[in-house]
Amino acid sequence: MRLFIAITSLIVPVSNLTAADWSQWRGPNHNNVADTGQDIPTAWSESSNVVWKVGVPGRGHSSPIVIGDLIVLTSADEQGQQQGVFGFDRQTGKRLWGTVVSKGGFPKIHTKNTHASSTACSDGTQIYATFNHHNKVEAIALNMQGEIVWQKDVGGFIPKQYEYGYAAAPTLYNGTLIISGDCDTVAWVKALDTKSGRVAWQQNRPQKLNWSSPIIGNVAGREQMFISGCDMMAAYDPKTGRPLWSVPCLTMATCGTVVWDDDTVYASGGYPKKETVAVKADGSGTILWTNTVKCYEQSMLIHEGHLYAVDDGGVAYCWHAKSGREMWRSRLRGPVSASPVLVGDTIYASNEKGTTFVFKADPQSFQAVAQNQLGTVSFATPTVVDNRIYLRVAAGEGGSWKETLYAIGTK
Repeated sequence: MRLFIAITSLIVPVSNLTAADWSQWRGPNHNNVADTGQDIPTAWSESSNVVWKVGVPGRGHSSPIVIGDLIVLTSADEQGQQQGVFGFDRQTGKRLWGTVVSKGGFPKIHTKNTHASSTACSDGTQIYATFNHHNKVEAIALNMQGEIVWQKDVGGFIPKQYEYGYAAAPTLYNGTLIISGDCDTVAWVKALDTKSGRVAWQQNRPQKLNWSSPIIGNVAGREQMFISGCDMMAAYDPKTGRPLWSVPCLTMATCGTVVWDDDTVYASGGYPKKETVAVKADGSGTILWTNTVKCYEQSMLIHEGHLYAVDDGGVAYCWHAKSGREMWRSRLRGPVSASPVLVGDTIYASNEKGTTFVFKADPQSFQAVAQNQLGTVSFATPTVVDNRIYLRVAAGEGGSWKETLYAIGTK
């Protein structure tokens, strides 16, 4: 059955990027913290606080990005071996366009992965997406109407030991698109010029299996690009790709994205060992603390000097960020793959069964607010823009799998 049908609309929103847009993985400030002053519902159901919902073709674990009035998702038709990018109207949920960008060459992947797990990004002029097929990672640039501007083979991606697939999300920096590909046969991080797709810089990485996304933050007085995993925490100059520092820690495979405060970076990993770690980002090599909590696929949050996490099994934690002292822990329900998002002083965390737990970011005690259910499968991290939370969930399995994008809000 063909799931992907390319459609176009005569009216497509023209998007100009604003500071509040959720234009890439981890949001406007690269930390999964929503813009301030938003009024997001804490409770919802199929019949309550759903502004609209729309079917999403195929399967994917990527999160929606929001650029002006346009929502963009990547997805994959596993049966037809097609990967695509889709645009939806933010106000109504109407699908405006769908563009098939690759056909065939799907690799073997882990049962919990998909062939569209990398979240897209946008600079307000173009949309960028990455996919793994034909033993490579390919980057695609599209205009805001869904028309392909360029396509480039970025690098090989041919895992030998564990054929789990690809997942790292690209990130934008000063006219470049930064993409990583860590595996045990070839490993690299590269920056492409967003106008042409030309390689602006590239760096080799350790040949080890890893799925973390590169992310850029201004930490310890300078801009740094961070990647966790490959048995280390590593920082690069995002302008040139030059390695700045690396610290042996963590484990081989991490999937979550680094978080930070003023001078420290934090990450967690899960294979072959469990470790959460805090590392000074000044190049001194100082490890402030470690513990054995495993946040393998999901990223963490930092808020007002405290680190919040939900581990693979669905246990929520709060640590004092600089010391690692555990403030509290509380069992929710797992398994968990999506990353929590912070809205004001409230955390929204979804598990793989479609349950979103809402609780306060309060270091004094765990304070449950609500528990909400949509669908039966949830791997994509929520996106929060302009008083709405966008959730990609699914129901069913195998040939009966159906995905839905929900807009949750009061108006």
